[in-house]
Amino acid sequence: MPASENTAPRARADLSVSTLELRILATLLFTFLVTLGAQVAIPLPPDGVPMTLQTLAVVMAALCLGPRLGVASMALYLVVGIVGAGVFADGSAGLGVLGSQTGGYLLGFIACQPVITTIIRRRDGSVRGWGAMVLAVLAGHMVIFAVGVPWLAAVRGFGLWRAIEGGFFPFVPGLLLKTAIAVVLGRYAAPRAMRRIW
Repeated sequence: MPASENTAPRARADLSVSTLELRILATLLFTFLVTLGAQVAIPLPPDGVPMTLQTLAVVMAALCLGPRLGVASMALYLVVGIVGAGVFADGSAGLGVLGSQTGGYLLGFIACQPVITTIIRRRDGSVRGWGAMVLAVLAGHMVIFAVGVPWLAAVRGFGLWRAIEGGFFPFVPGLLLKTAIAVVLGRYAAPRAMRRIW
């Protein structure tokens, strides 16, 4: 058998291992980036729900990891925090954080992943244009707030409108800024990540 035929299966196996390693590293990287973003926490009035850099990393996870690995990365983040590592905002940890006023936002990190990727991915596997990228990132943020705001209302005993006033409106300027950054980065990163990682 020619040497080229002997090396072809080995080359394919090496590529497969390399892809697997890349996926694992990328998943862990975004878990770390969300953890890092949580440490930049500014409590906003009137309810003290913190504004963090997390959601930028969360939406970028969807753009760079795809739906399955994006969910896995965010789920890993929650698990690490629940078991006791201080990865949540202000270094908090434990299962009780999910029952707090910020718990819904954390669950929204997971829920937004398939929403973002569904919007930006065409049927042929390519990435849609700028408009879809903007829509996807905004939709991802809206999913986080759609879970987080009613959760805030339930935990604090607020009416829904009162929760929107405290748990959504103060975050709009930061949301728009992070959306702009994510769209620019994602427009460059998503097509490459889709070929190698998704």
